[in-house]
Amino acid sequence: MPGRPSATRRTVLRGAALTPVAGLGLSACSGGGEGAPTKLTGPVELGAESEIAEGSAKLYRDENVVVSRAENGSLKAFSSICTHAGCAINKLEGAKLTCPCHGSEFDAMTGKVLHVPATTPLEELSVEAKGGKIIAGPGA
Repeated sequence: MPGRPSATRRTVLRGAALTPVAGLGLSACSGGGEGAPTKLTGPVELGAESEIAEGSAKLYRDENVVVSRAENGSLKAFSSICTHAGCAINKLEGAKLTCPCHGSEFDAMTGKVLHVPATTPLEELSVEAKGGKIIAGPGA
């Protein structure tokens, strides 16, 4: 087309050099390359009620759920999908959940944000103990 400058060799090489870097940036914002983490659509059996001691929490990675037990014995469950970018949280230390994508941290006992970039608490889920098993999710 007249009046439009053609790309120089330098422009083409610069673009080729930056393409892999841009791809790394995009993959860092994804949920781990396995597609988006799934949300529970119904109740799911997680494990034995005895697995969670009073004052502790357990992360169920396959179901994207964290369950905690208060000192009074009551259970709480939260989605372990980060509210910042939708990544599956895969690390629980004590009662602190850490998202692998951008470092957001959450309290597994309350779902509250402990460290940004997330600003919204984790989604609370219904949870109950039935027949010695923990069941969580919508309809539990």
